[in-house]
Amino acid sequence: MSNNDGLIVFKDVSYEYDATKPILKEANFVVRRGAKLTLMGQNGAGKSTLFSLITGLLQPHEGDINIQPRTSIAIARQIIPRHELGLTVREFFEKCFTEKVYNIDPRIDEILEVVNLIPTEKIKATFKDRIIGSFSGGQQARLLLASALIQNPDVLLLDEPTNNLDSNGIEHLTEFLKEYRKTVIVISHDADFLNAFTHGVLYLNTQNRQVEQYNGNYHAVLREIVARVEKEKRQNAQLAKQIQADKDKINYFASKGGKMRLVAKKMRADIEESEASKVDVRREDKTIRPFTIEPHKDIPLEVLKLTSVQVIKNHEPKIAECDVVLKRGEHLQIMGPNGIGKTTLLESLAGGHAKGEEVARGVGIGYYRQDFSNLDFDKTVFETLMDSMKRKLEEEMRSIAAGFILFGDLMKTKVGDLSEGQKGLVAFAKLKMEEPGLLILDEPTNHINFRHIPVIAKALHDYKGAMILVSHVPDFVSKIHIDQVLDLSRLKIKKLSEVSP
Repeated sequence: MSNNDGLIVFKDVSYEYDATKPILKEANFVVRRGAKLTLMGQNGAGKSTLFSLITGLLQPHEGDINIQPRTSIAIARQIIPRHELGLTVREFFEKCFTEKVYNIDPRIDEILEVVNLIPTEKIKATFKDRIIGSFSGGQQARLLLASALIQNPDVLLLDEPTNNLDSNGIEHLTEFLKEYRKTVIVISHDADFLNAFTHGVLYLNTQNRQVEQYNGNYHAVLREIVARVEKEKRQNAQLAKQIQADKDKINYFASKGGKMRLVAKKMRADIEESEASKVDVRREDKTIRPFTIEPHKDIPLEVLKLTSVQVIKNHEPKIAECDVVLKRGEHLQIMGPNGIGKTTLLESLAGGHAKGEEVARGVGIGYYRQDFSNLDFDKTVFETLMDSMKRKLEEEMRSIAAGFILFGDLMKTKVGDLSEGQKGLVAFAKLKMEEPGLLILDEPTNHINFRHIPVIAKALHDYKGAMILVSHVPDFVSKIHIDQVLDLSRLKIKKLSEVSP
């Protein structure tokens, strides 16, 4: 295919954060008009950076990025930046355009319908004046998607669009993308979602910093990549076996002296050449090590009681009755559609506890927040993990961190400069070190590389403390033992007369 066929063409593109952090080295790939592609690569490989190069937010250090003239590009980001959380809905959408759009309200109404975030008639008049930070994680995910779609772009870049979306939201988005007639490139770890509409993969290989291009659906490409890694491993194993046999011969010949020593010298040169030709197996094969989260001692039998909780019905807070007693060793799953109040409940349990919520005294709480806002973004990974250690032993901390693929220069990196997936791994390493008696997890698979997810599921399945889990990923939840389910959408709302002042 010639470059003329490409809507987006990368030619010998190199980009690095600094001399120690190359992202691309003379990378080449072509995106055709109307293509629907997955962008793959391990956490921290530079997938979001590649999107920034396509949008022009970043410029390549070498090479050319050619995009056909008058091609409009919009990106649905992973998260809403903190400085935008104070905007109103209207201001949030106005920021999507470089020039002022007059009478933007009808366009907002139309696009909110597309992402299935439709205000009731009662609140429709004030909905666009609502502050972005007041929406749930799932609702914010829909707003991020809507902020890209409202621009009607030729190229739609989606960065983890299913994170925080409930099953209805994912289904709605999938159907929309199947019908979408323009170009889509998506970063996601949701295999079923990707398989439903993509027909090719751009694979960011962290070993050689190239972008490999594959045709086929997500599952087929994944099998092809795994097969390639296995082949590379087998080649290395055979080469290593031959090298060891040659080394044994060298030792034997060298001990004989004379001409045999010259033969040994020649063989050493051959071995150096063989070792240099070993295939460098791609690091994507690396998965976090199996781990356990050990709870602290002296956890009481009854860890948590819930007699009532706050839920959001028709965008208004209500008090609902429930009867939950969570005991030591039991796992509770909290369910409900986006915007009903799951994250608000978890934040309340992890913090001050509202009326109707009671956590037993002396229970240490470990909280995995979906937005990582309980991590200090200004601290390094080293400082964050050392602070979490009960026994301040650097060697032990580094050993645990290495199990989560956190080592080398990453340890000196500020948490705020990590990819979202790397922040997730820091959060899990932190939980392991904290040894909580009550584990609270809000969408713990968001941003996490698919290779790590079975390892995390096993650790949560085996956790012996009390656990509360919110997750919209059925396959992940099915791997974890769940003792109780609390569906917020099925709770009985208390009448006003029953709610004490």
